[in-house]
Amino acid sequence: MKEFLKEIYRKSLSILPDKMALSIDYMRGYHKIMNFKEPKYFGEKINYLKVYGNMEQYKNYVDKYEVRKYIKDTIGEEYLIPLLAAYTKIDDIEYNNLPNRFVIKLNYGSGFNYIVQDKEQVNFDKINRKLKKWLRCDYYKIKKEKQYKDIEKKILIEKFMSDSNGCLNDYKFFCFNGKMKFFKVDFDRYSSHKCNYYDQDCNFLNIREAKYKNNEKSVVLPKNIREMCRIAERLAKKFPFVRVDLYNIDGRIYFGELTFTPAAGMHPFKPLSADLEIASLIDIKKEKN
Repeated sequence: MKEFLKEIYRKSLSILPDKMALSIDYMRGYHKIMNFKEPKYFGEKINYLKVYGNMEQYKNYVDKYEVRKYIKDTIGEEYLIPLLAAYTKIDDIEYNNLPNRFVIKLNYGSGFNYIVQDKEQVNFDKINRKLKKWLRCDYYKIKKEKQYKDIEKKILIEKFMSDSNGCLNDYKFFCFNGKMKFFKVDFDRYSSHKCNYYDQDCNFLNIREAKYKNNEKSVVLPKNIREMCRIAERLAKKFPFVRVDLYNIDGRIYFGELTFTPAAGMHPFKPLSADLEIASLIDIKKEKN
């Protein structure tokens, strides 16, 4: 029932004019009226840019297939998760030729991924039905994120990645004018999702997302976390604002993705004073179309 209602909500937003849909979604997340004239909160500025910014210019950077060239040219091919195959049609997927463990994902949007940990235990007809549903989805229309508009849809098969503990934590670096100001670590994304924030000196920040709790367990950051910060800045150098997502697997750094509208601007930082402070780092004039 929950998934059904979620689907109805998404379809409703997709047919509404951009500003109306974004105002409804923003109210749902921030419990405030969206201010397009003088945006102050992080979510307001992100949604303002979705309407008035030249977000189409980032199309090849959010395309998980096309962005690989930028990563290769900027920091090196060794930072890319090995790509096993890429398809434009579901019927072309050769499951028999794939290893026992792998990850299926689409080259656009968020949440379109399926982790296969044991090929012998999965139903590929079920996976194909899910892929058909994902491929029918016009991700741009749901959240009005113009950078995803007109991306040629592909199905990517990547190598399954995890550290020696069987984990794969996300490290997300928020960069403004090429400088990393703070970063986020996501823990247990597919079970009990929690996240912590840290400043430039790797000190814990007493902020959180409204949607998730902090990880209160003892956290040891990777020894090469500062190298990750430098890599994030190299990738962010040409953008006014971007979040650079990386992985660290037993000391080896891998690229995840570039995100220009985190959480589609719908999840406030708590406390809201921190949200305002983060928003002040975004100069919307630099990206206004």
